[in-house]
Amino acid sequence: MDKLVIEGGVPLTGTINVSGSKNAALPILMASILAEEPITYTNVPRLRDIHTTNKLLSILGCPAEFEGDTVSVRPCDLKPEAPYDLVKTMRASVLCLGPLLARLGEARVALPGGCAIGARPVDLHLTALEKMGARFELEEGYIIGRCRKLKGAHIYFDFPTVGGTENLLMAATLAEGETILENAAREPEVVDLARFLIACGAKIEGHGTSVIRVQGVPRLHGCEYAIMPDRIEAGTFLVAAGITGGELLLTGCPWEELDAVIVKLNAMGMHIEKTSEGVLAKRRNGGLRGTDVTTQPFPGFPTDMQAQVMSLMCLAEGTSVVQENIFENRFMHVLELVRMGADIRISGRSAVVRGVKRLTGAPVMASDLRASASLVLAGLAARGTTHVQRIYHLDRGYERIELKLNAVGARIRREAE
Repeated sequence: MDKLVIEGGVPLTGTINVSGSKNAALPILMASILAEEPITYTNVPRLRDIHTTNKLLSILGCPAEFEGDTVSVRPCDLKPEAPYDLVKTMRASVLCLGPLLARLGEARVALPGGCAIGARPVDLHLTALEKMGARFELEEGYIIGRCRKLKGAHIYFDFPTVGGTENLLMAATLAEGETILENAAREPEVVDLARFLIACGAKIEGHGTSVIRVQGVPRLHGCEYAIMPDRIEAGTFLVAAGITGGELLLTGCPWEELDAVIVKLNAMGMHIEKTSEGVLAKRRNGGLRGTDVTTQPFPGFPTDMQAQVMSLMCLAEGTSVVQENIFENRFMHVLELVRMGADIRISGRSAVVRGVKRLTGAPVMASDLRASASLVLAGLAARGTTHVQRIYHLDRGYERIELKLNAVGARIRREAE
């Protein structure tokens, strides 16, 4: 198991290219199951979760091959079972459920694992698919689903679930008749999935709004598709510029998709602007100021940026309040930040952060993907040496983060524990 050793206190200066989006690539790769012809994906990040997805696709009868930032998938002899050995490491594996039912009329998918940041139950997926004609039972840790043919249905989500919207969107493309997804998730990654499906011949309207309409088609064909850039990786690097007092230019950086994050970072004393070369981020004269953040579904402030911005709040003047409304266990990085000298108090779903003058390097342990990123950011700003342990979480969502950061002045090395 590896760890990162960070020598902090160096302002980061230079250019970083933003990788393709993990959260967009995972469902889009799963959607390969729906197509009857080969597909080529570009701008795919080389991440642990992507490699796991490629292995799963190959087991399901869609051999997937990585070359550079390109993944080629050849759907052929489909099989219905997603085994526990792969699914246990990645919650997104449940996204093969809808496509398998749509193509084969059956699916046997192990209950998923992944980060311990909240329950994220698959009940919403199953209840919605049942309205389309599927039937489910739980047997020896597997979800077993069957249907003769999925039928279009009017589905209302009690909560705008991203995974549920993606699963149902994929299933609906091959269902008979019209499917209406109401209170659907509006995240850019859902929009990217819809655009990919349309490129394969699906008939979808309303993606990016709370009501998505899908007219089922008999088949989907192949295509070549570029994955959108990763807005969470980009947001993490924006924070890196602010927390170190440096200046970074991000190329291939999304802009509109980061609006809620940019508004808060500017309010904290950063200057972030879109230029002809990319997105420029630096700290304004006068230092950082505290602010309040409430996580919400898109277009609100993303829960996946909460931990990183909290690291910045630790060094901001005054008091900041974070209200976490998406996941119930997403403050597990707080105790590790406190080990580095942060002043944070938790009360239920709220965290009160009082800014301190400096953080100090310490051994810390990552509990999930975004917590890992927050600890790396804190380590970049801290005085002394920080050891971030259990970085296998980090490798699930950031492509060669230490290499990208070292190229702009960071002092990070990867060591075996």
